[in-house]
Amino acid sequence: MPPSGAPRPRIAVAGNPNTGKTTLFNRLTGANARVGNYAGVTVEREESTWRIGGESVDVVDIPGTYSLAARSGEEQVAVRALFGLDGEARPQLVVLVVDSTQLVRNLYLAVQLAEAGLPFVIALNLIDVARKQGIAPDPAGVAAAFGVPVVATSAQTGEGIKELGAAVLAALANPPRPAVHPPYPAALEADIGRLLPYGAAASPAEARALALWTLLSVDHQDELLDVPPAVRTEVAAIRTAAEAAGRDLDLEVVSARYGWLAAHQFRPPVGAEAGPRTSERVDRVLLHPLWGSLTFLVVMGVLFQTLFAWSDPLVGLIEGALAATSELVAGTLPAGMLTDLLVDGVIAGVGSVVVFLPQILLLFLLLGFLEDSGYMARVAFLVDRLMRSVGLHGRAFVPMLSGYACAVPAIMATRTLERRRDRLLTMMVVPLMSCSARLPVYTLVIATVLATDERVFGLPARPVAMVAMYVFSTFMALVAAAVLGRTLLKGPRVPLLLELPPYRTPRVPTVLRQMWMRARSFLTEAGTTILVVTVILWGLLYFPRYEAPAGVTLTEEARSREQLAQSYGGALGRAIEPAIAPLGFDWKIGVGLVGSFAAREVFVSTMGLMYGIGSDLDETSVGLREHMQAARKPDGTPVWTPLTGAALMVFFALSAQCLSTLAVVRREARSWAWPTFLFGYMTVLAWGMSALVVVVGRWVGFT
Repeated sequence: MPPSGAPRPRIAVAGNPNTGKTTLFNRLTGANARVGNYAGVTVEREESTWRIGGESVDVVDIPGTYSLAARSGEEQVAVRALFGLDGEARPQLVVLVVDSTQLVRNLYLAVQLAEAGLPFVIALNLIDVARKQGIAPDPAGVAAAFGVPVVATSAQTGEGIKELGAAVLAALANPPRPAVHPPYPAALEADIGRLLPYGAAASPAEARALALWTLLSVDHQDELLDVPPAVRTEVAAIRTAAEAAGRDLDLEVVSARYGWLAAHQFRPPVGAEAGPRTSERVDRVLLHPLWGSLTFLVVMGVLFQTLFAWSDPLVGLIEGALAATSELVAGTLPAGMLTDLLVDGVIAGVGSVVVFLPQILLLFLLLGFLEDSGYMARVAFLVDRLMRSVGLHGRAFVPMLSGYACAVPAIMATRTLERRRDRLLTMMVVPLMSCSARLPVYTLVIATVLATDERVFGLPARPVAMVAMYVFSTFMALVAAAVLGRTLLKGPRVPLLLELPPYRTPRVPTVLRQMWMRARSFLTEAGTTILVVTVILWGLLYFPRYEAPAGVTLTEEARSREQLAQSYGGALGRAIEPAIAPLGFDWKIGVGLVGSFAAREVFVSTMGLMYGIGSDLDETSVGLREHMQAARKPDGTPVWTPLTGAALMVFFALSAQCLSTLAVVRREARSWAWPTFLFGYMTVLAWGMSALVVVVGRWVGFT
């Protein structure tokens, strides 16, 4: 161990996904990093301190990876952390977490670490599960093959943790020198030699390991950054020559490594259970095309019913607290612009963010349990064929489904996708799913333009119209994915390489911790942007101040209506009226569209103000519907017709009228370019489809 005052030793915890790596990290350090039950959940490293006896060791949990070959930018995190590249602090030791029930596949990563000459200790995790299955490996045999310490552990029960700590301290004092030499073909050895001069490694072993990494990782489809052009040129030449000779470089490397593992006979001992495991029997149902799909629909139905049912009371409490705060501020401070700013700008802006919190908390809680149990990996497998047909990854289905509740947590859920291209494509189409904020608008418009007794094909018109909007939005999301996936976000179709983990009991503390981390991230980062833009929107609707003519007395609601009409926001509504007039919208609807950028449901209260009913109402207000039905254009024709209602609902279904969504896209994409594109393409799509509705509707005889 280092002398007093010296930097603490640094170790890295590495391993395949689903090995219990992050659970072990939490057990060692007391931290609460993310535990996901399928590959790609952990995309950022976690760091903490491990107290081993009286010593302190810095520990970094790097992303789970099946090998050190990386074709995406995110997978480079593991390579940088292990080799100390690009300014990363280099670990003195690696703790390699291996699933004892999947020994050979997990030890493939150990072969690569050994080839690189990195000192490491193997933790044979899930040893308790392997014993129950009768396939527990012998730590001494693994240690003899690799020349490194090997400890049997169980991160869930704590078995072997003390022994692992002792092995780590001994390895830090006297680093092991593993020596593994798979029998590579002579032609491959020559290819490795061509890349050695480009390495800037500290040792010949590392230079050789990096050359192998380059051969496996660099090609014309990778997303790697900072690869020197000379290296790309050399790899392209090597691959071209290999293809001409009928060689498969990837197969040569992988086969040689697995051949070395097979030679050491890392096999389950005699007596391993011969019958199907419990998880395999369950999978016969959950992965069945029919029964698995029906089960999934039931699970998702329960999830979203729970989401809405449980979030409503919490939303009500938050809205009540915000209303009480507004009343307190308005009653305490003197009337004036500052009070209006605090009440209608700041508090309302904070409210537009906080009101999403119950849904975010519940959604991540429920999805966290499903992920940690192993079920979400089965869902990705079920829907992969449909998603790939439109250019999406199988795992994109869960964020898209979450979009029915709210696009904000749905976009945050795209972090489970490994490739940046897949994350961006999913983020660009998730806002097209009809979220719960659109429901008040649909309800108001349908109730206004369709009578209670109207029927379509013998069915009640109102529920048919509501279902049609959800079907329409889903269809448009898939169409948009197909178009964007073949144009702007074109990329190779990557097969869904998915490990189906055994079913496990979710760890409640870990799920709760992750739920809170996601909610806090949303409030502190996305919320800041939303608050600023909401205050700007408030200013547009507040200035200039309206003054009633001398001798004219107006009610508070009439004054509010005139204020909206004469404000900059009202002027903006009139300014955009020529653009929205072809859709059948007047300037009052234009003001509602402007106001709905803060939150789509604001359209309802804005309509209440514009028609003199007041802002303290909801979409079920009979008075508002009657005033909207009675509204007339200058030529005497009704403003609100079934055709206008249909065009408006289509516009709301397809437009990006949600500051929260744009803010969270900016955060996740780390650029303003993507939310700007999202807003632009969705606005154009919304206008175009609404205009098409009007044209077709008039052609078939609607007015």
